[in-house]
Amino acid sequence: MSWACRIFGHQPLFRADGRTMRWACERCGRAAGAKEYQSTADARRYAVAFNKRDADNLGKRAPLIGLLPLRLWRRFRRD
Repeated sequence: MSWACRIFGHQPLFRADGRTMRWACERCGRAAGAKEYQSTADARRYAVAFNKRDADNLGKRAPLIGLLPLRLWRRFRRD
């Protein structure tokens, strides 16, 4: 186990292998588990959904007044 995992915890990364969804730690590579679904599409859909991070949406649904600087930064960064 890496030091980052010891301090911050594991960061799972999900992937679909056919009907099986597998996950492992992105930092240390340690395999964490697997689950089989009824279809390949289900496994892929769940892997994509579980890989979403809260930081990816930072500032998109921010409160208007409290995080206004973050909203402006995102808008200008996109253009």
